Amino acid sequence: MKILITGSNGFIAKNLIAELHNRKYNDLLLFNRDNDLDDLNDHCKEADFVFHLAGINRPEDESEFMEGNYGLTSLLLDRLKENDNKCPVLVTSSTQAELDNPYGKSKRAGEELLFDYGRNNDVQPIVYRLPNVFGKWCKPNYNSAIATFCHNIANGLPIKVNDPNVMLKLVYIDDVINEFVNALEGNPNTVDNYGEIATIHNVKLGRIVDLIQEFKSSRDNRLIPNMADDFTKKLYSTYLSHLDSEDFSYPLEKHEDDRGSFTEFIRTVDRGQVSVNVSKPGISKGEHWHHTKNEKFLVVSGKGVIRFRKVNSEEVIEYFVSEEKFEVIDIPVGYTHNIENLGDKDMITIMWANELFDPERPDTYYLEV
Repeated sequence: MKILITGSNGFIAKNLIAELHNRKYNDLLLFNRDNDLDDLNDHCKEADFVFHLAGINRPEDESEFMEGNYGLTSLLLDRLKENDNKCPVLVTSSTQAELDNPYGKSKRAGEELLFDYGRNNDVQPIVYRLPNVFGKWCKPNYNSAIATFCHNIANGLPIKVNDPNVMLKLVYIDDVINEFVNALEGNPNTVDNYGEIATIHNVKLGRIVDLIQEFKSSRDNRLIPNMADDFTKKLYSTYLSHLDSEDFSYPLEKHEDDRGSFTEFIRTVDRGQVSVNVSKPGISKGEHWHHTKNEKFLVVSGKGVIRFRKVNSEEVIEYFVSEEKFEVIDIPVGYTHNIENLGDKDMITIMWANELFDPERPDTYYLEV
C-alpha cells in the first residue's frame, strides 16, 4: 500500500510516519516544502491513500493562509483527478474552521473543496477538525502553548500566562495517530465525513502550568505525578520529551553509614514509595515492626536472609533470598523483621512501602527479632 503524506516534516506527520513504520507500512510517499510539484504529481499517480497534513498557520502575511491551506489542497486534488486516482483522502483541518478569521476561513474553504471533490469523483473524503494537539516532537514557541510551556519550564526559561482560567480543548498526538491509522485501515470514527478523536481533554491553562511546574519539582521531591489521570500521564510524557539531552539524569540523596546506604528513588501521591537499600557483608538491618505500614523487599544483588517474628510470639520465620532467584517478600504488619547480608559483597534490595515516610508519624517500633 502506497501512502502519500503531505507536510511530512511537520509535528503530526513525524508521529504518523513513525507509527506507520511500526505497523510495517513502509511504502511512504513524502511531500513537503523541499519538494517540487513534479514530485507531487508522481506521488498522486501511485498513492493508495492520502494524508494531507500540509498547511499554513503562522504566515508573514494573512493572504498566505488561503494560498497554503486552500491553494495546496486544490492543487493536490487536481493532481489526483488528472491521474484518475480515486483513493481516499484524509485532510487535517482545525476547529477554527468554525470561526470567521483568515485562518478559519482558509481551512473551511479547503474542507468544502474536498467535499465537492468527493461528491463529484466518487472519492471518500475524511476531514478532522483538530483542536490543540500536544505530544512529543512538537515545536515550542511556535503555535503550541503546551510545547512552549513544557520546553521553557524544563529548561528554566520564563513563561507568560495571560489568563489561567482559559479553557483549552486538547487532543494527544498518540490518540490522533491511532485514529488516523484506523481511517487508513477503513475504520474511521466519522460523523458526516468529519472524523472525530475519541478522547478530548478540556483543561484550564492554569492547571496545565501547575502540573508542568510539579513535574519539574519532582526531581527534587521525587514525587511522581498521578498516572491514573489520563491527561496528567500524557502531559508528563510530553514534558519529558522537552528535556535537554544533557538533563536526562538527576542525582538522588544517599543516606550512608557503616552498615551501607538507603536511598529513596520514587515517591507517589497514592501508591507509596520505592527505595534502594544497600547492606554491607555481615550487616543486619531492621529490627522493627509496623501497625499499618507494609513493605515489599526484592533482593537484586547478593544474598541474605529476611527474618520475621510475630509480636508477642517467640517463633522466628526465615526466608533466604538471593540474586539467583528474584522473589518478592511481603513484610506484614505486626511482625518485627530484619534483613541480613549473608554474602561477601554488598547486598542490594529494592524496597517498596505502601505509604510515604512521615517523620511525624513513622509507624516504626524497635523490637529485636
